Amino acid sequence: MTNQFSRAMRLMRSRDPQKQEDGFHLLRPHAAQHLEELITEFNHEPNHGLRCWMLELIGEARSAEALPVLVAQLHGDDEPLRSWAVKGLEQLDTKPARHQLYQARSVGLIR
Repeated sequence: MTNQFSRAMRLMRSRDPQKQEDGFHLLRPHAAQHLEELITEFNHEPNHGLRCWMLELIGEARSAEALPVLVAQLHGDDEPLRSWAVKGLEQLDTKPARHQLYQARSVGLIR
């Protein structure tokens, strides 16, 4: 992991809410640069709140590489993660992302 990413993740995992916010906002403008690391961390993170933040950051990356993670969460059972997946797919705004959203809406998975 790069120093910037490691520092941001350390802050996000802090018990101090302000440090958590600082870590999130440190990473947010650089999410695309750290997408692979974010996906890896997301897949291994046990903390639900941190997983939601990571999925938000994955969506913020606006990268086609995020599509599989976003689609998996779109079809998952976790409502907060699903809502971040929807937002991420909307931000991605590619034909495959729009197709996934259309499909999810047509079967009543999302509105």
